[in-house]
Amino acid sequence: MPRIIDKIRAVQYERTTASSSVATNSTSEDDVSSTDDVVSNEAKNNAIIQPGWHYSFEFFPPKTEAGLDNLLTRIDRMSRRLNPLFVSITWGANGSTLSRTLAIASHAQRFACVDVLLHLSCTGLTREQIVQILNMAKSSGVRNILALRGDPPPPKRAWKEGDVSGGECDRAIDLVKLIRKLHGDYFGIGVAGHPEGHPSSAKCNDGSTSLEMQHLKDKIDAGADFIITQFFYDVDVFLEYVKRCRRIGITCPVIPGIMPIQSYSNLLKMTSFCNISVPPSVLERLERVRHDDEAVKKIGKSPP
Repeated sequence: MPRIIDKIRAVQYERTTASSSVATNSTSEDDVSSTDDVVSNEAKNNAIIQPGWHYSFEFFPPKTEAGLDNLLTRIDRMSRRLNPLFVSITWGANGSTLSRTLAIASHAQRFACVDVLLHLSCTGLTREQIVQILNMAKSSGVRNILALRGDPPPPKRAWKEGDVSGGECDRAIDLVKLIRKLHGDYFGIGVAGHPEGHPSSAKCNDGSTSLEMQHLKDKIDAGADFIITQFFYDVDVFLEYVKRCRRIGITCPVIPGIMPIQSYSNLLKMTSFCNISVPPSVLERLERVRHDDEAVKKIGKSPP
């Protein structure tokens, strides 16, 4: 199974090959999926992936056995019918879903035959536990890790500026370095990006997030292959974020995170918790139907 980064490069290889007869291949600073100039042999070998729009699905481990059975069936069905580029399996706070996360990831990779991006948070984990988890992922055929600091340990409800994980890897960058040290290039590694800034990040004197952007670049320089962003509802915010990445020398793919709007109350809760802005025009449309979840979902799927 290829790594996600190799699949992305394969798409770009096909795209640039198809356009080379009519235009000179170039990359603008706005290109959201810019990669290194050298396309790997593995990417070329996996160039059966068609250019165009691609998407992934994110699944949360359920709490019950019945929920687990239902989720595995759903992953099988959605993978066959919708052919996502990959699926990501989340990691519960402080490793609370460790066994279920690994079981779901193994099933999806081995039996649904879809590439898996395994979330791995370093909060509260020892080095030995991380080593074991990575070995289990590798034995299941998983080749992609999303390296995260994770949720704060209880009783904290949110990270504060300067906080570290409490495990033997203080931050996501330490986890990236450890994965590369232990497994070389076997795993493709993703890291998180925050177009509107992480709530706990230190700000510069002028209020900008340039320090956070430098930390992001440090993670890429340490061995991460791509960035998946926090969800957003203003496309201009995302496009400006990509430009900022390019300006400081981040050339890897930046994958936009998307969260469908399921209900008005959930939208307010999540955007408030994650410090995400919503365009006033969208909020106005949603407010008019805020008590009708089906109408809210319909607006959430429609163009602005």
